[in-house]
Amino acid sequence: MFVLAEFEDNVRIRPWMFKRKLNDAIADELNRKLANKVYHNVGLCIALHDMTRIEDSYIFPGDGSSHTKVTFRFIVFRPFVEEILVGKIRSCSADGVHVTLGFFEDIIIPPHKLQHPSRFDQTEQAWVWEYDTGDGDKHDLFMDAGESIRFRIVNETFIETSPVGPSVSTETVEKSEVNLTSPYTLSAAIDEPGLGLLSWWENS
Repeated sequence: MFVLAEFEDNVRIRPWMFKRKLNDAIADELNRKLANKVYHNVGLCIALHDMTRIEDSYIFPGDGSSHTKVTFRFIVFRPFVEEILVGKIRSCSADGVHVTLGFFEDIIIPPHKLQHPSRFDQTEQAWVWEYDTGDGDKHDLFMDAGESIRFRIVNETFIETSPVGPSVSTETVEKSEVNLTSPYTLSAAIDEPGLGLLSWWENS
């Protein structure tokens, strides 16, 4: 679920941070710059792990800050395809079941990857597995928000996003909606035995 990714960057340390140790100032700047941000085709950056190389620092004319080239490793959230995780149901919609891990919420289980047969209950705003009891009857198992759920990762999607400046055109609303697109989403599945709500299997 978590991996170490190696990066290289030129870190700018402002003059008021010179009183601190260089390593501490660089670490704080790297965490400020990358922590809790998605790096395209890498994953969600969590925290600095270590710095493997710190080169000489330079101060350029007209800029009182120091600039240091650093090679470092960052802890990154990027589960591999087929990995099984446990999270909680955040909400349900006609698009599927939305799952959260607490620190990452862009996980969706689409309808065709739910237990079969399942239906979406508009009144309860929940997906329902129509469980076959084996005697010709069906028992409705609701997937309610807040329930713990075990799922398998089947796909990941990275989308290049960039900020859009203010606009006075009629497309402002549309652009705002585009900006809400998540840069990193995971698709999951529960359509096999042992996956789904933990409460389904705890007494099996």
